[in-house]
Amino acid sequence: MAAMTQVSRAIGAAHLRPASSPPASSEPARANDAERLRFIEEMTSDVDAVQQRVLAEILARNAGTEYLANCGLDAATADRDTFRAKVPVVSYDALQPYIQRIVDGDRSPILSTHPVSEFLTSSGTSAGERKLMPTVEDELQRRQSLYSLLMPVMNRYVSGLEAKGLYFLFVKSETRTPGGLPARPVLTSYYKSDLFRNRTHDPYHNYTSPTAAILCADAFQSMYAQMLCGLCQRHDVLRVGAVFASGLLRAIRFLQLNWEQLAADIEAGALTPRVTDASVREAVAAILRRPDPDLAQFVRDQCRGGDWAGIITRVWPNTKYLDVIVTGAMAQYIPTLKHYSGGLPMACTMYASSECYFGLNLRPLCDPSEVAYTIMPNMGYFEFLPVDSATGAAAASVDAANLVELARVEAGREYELVITTYAGLNRYRVGDVLRVAGFHNAAPQFQFVRRKNVLLSIESDKTDEAELQRAVERAAALLRPHGAAVAEYTSQACTKSIPGHYVIYWELLATGSGAGARPAVDKETLDNCCLEMEEALNTVYRQSRVADGSIGPLEIRVVRPGTFEELMDYAISRGASINQYKAPRCVTFPPIIELLDSRVVSTHFSPALPHWTPTRRSD
Repeated sequence: MAAMTQVSRAIGAAHLRPASSPPASSEPARANDAERLRFIEEMTSDVDAVQQRVLAEILARNAGTEYLANCGLDAATADRDTFRAKVPVVSYDALQPYIQRIVDGDRSPILSTHPVSEFLTSSGTSAGERKLMPTVEDELQRRQSLYSLLMPVMNRYVSGLEAKGLYFLFVKSETRTPGGLPARPVLTSYYKSDLFRNRTHDPYHNYTSPTAAILCADAFQSMYAQMLCGLCQRHDVLRVGAVFASGLLRAIRFLQLNWEQLAADIEAGALTPRVTDASVREAVAAILRRPDPDLAQFVRDQCRGGDWAGIITRVWPNTKYLDVIVTGAMAQYIPTLKHYSGGLPMACTMYASSECYFGLNLRPLCDPSEVAYTIMPNMGYFEFLPVDSATGAAAASVDAANLVELARVEAGREYELVITTYAGLNRYRVGDVLRVAGFHNAAPQFQFVRRKNVLLSIESDKTDEAELQRAVERAAALLRPHGAAVAEYTSQACTKSIPGHYVIYWELLATGSGAGARPAVDKETLDNCCLEMEEALNTVYRQSRVADGSIGPLEIRVVRPGTFEELMDYAISRGASINQYKAPRCVTFPPIIELLDSRVVSTHFSPALPHWTPTRRSD
């Protein structure tokens, strides 16, 4: 409670209440808010009945699909038991041949009887390329229905949210498939939809950023315009956010690098020529209407001293909370966000993916470590593959009969999420591992534990052990002409600077006639090893480096010989078995990182950007 009091004082938020107890005497919710809150209660009261209805609807609408027919299922008459008995649990690779036919232009009812309207590109990859998830027109309305529940829930904990939000929102590059359909990230699809572009005025979704700035494909121009408009409307801002925590930190870093030009524009009442997009210039001109020397001086005073602690609440003094995802890989950014925000609450509002939107956090202002998402049973049909408590892994090959239904998961257990969607995915393994934290009415509430098999992640990138191994092997080939090889390696996702970047620790070994000596590899070669590793990583990583600027250059830290033996000794001293020990391929434990960093003899960074284009690679 003391911490909450300090936060309240810092932001002047008399209406802020602890997440565990909604305000007892808040202003009456608007009628539509009350209706949406009743809807949540209705959906979560009899989860199994809703799930049976959803599965029946999905099977009825997709009864004529080739995929279900190939499973031997008469979907028009099948019940849940028949569905579970005949339809296998699959991963993306099993669906890829069906999806590829749709990509190539086959319009027959392969996965869905409704026409595929576009492909949503997943942050997960297959063979180094983004996974393509086919979707249908009415999925947008279904996703919007979940969005519509977020602010009524938030309004139970923070009142007076009818003013503006400063959200840094961006579109990403898109392509067209050979069959002529767009392929793009799910949020890019939403921002470019008529539903978003022509949205009616909603006090809960009133942004400082003009739509033209959000839709600008140039990352610099988009960020500059959004930051400038946010500064001009700083007293109107009650919440600050981005999709991911890393995105909000990139915005702060942008302010650190560009505050002088931003202040100059504010003082002149005119936008810098560096922003060339005509629609953006027109939209910003409607906000930057006249010179404001007082605001310009304020920006200079806040930024020139180099003290960035609490910068969010200093520049936007009425901010009540940060709206960002800080679960999973984003948890690593929590301390930095606390530093920049002066300890503001961080709201994780919903759980969603390219494949399906799942649920929402009914206690959005809880501590990030306590975030649990209530799965809304009307969004799709959900099953759960139990994760072995000893190994922390789900089975690679699955007996479909072992899957647990949504209404029958057990508190405290971990599961891998399996979904069946209206758009035509059937018993699809999403790859997320969740833990049952409790229940709201009859609906389970899940904490996100991890992404299955992911080793390194800075933002939307996901690199697994096999991919990292291939990248190390490819880069190590550059060492052979120098009589050296990689003896051992490990890695970490370093977020001490913004943007974060991959750090790879290499212990080198002399080969050939120089065996036993300390290998001598020149700096240029090791720098090029960094770039070679980046070239070997997946398209999501390379896009983040080249187009989005959300990941910094990969770094190799060469450690002195014997370092990994010391690492093993340390692990054994903490109880590891010498017979079963193997060097970890990713490290997060601070004492281990400190040990590795204390043994570094040279550091190297990628000297250039890796190759990336919006088109899919053919190699």
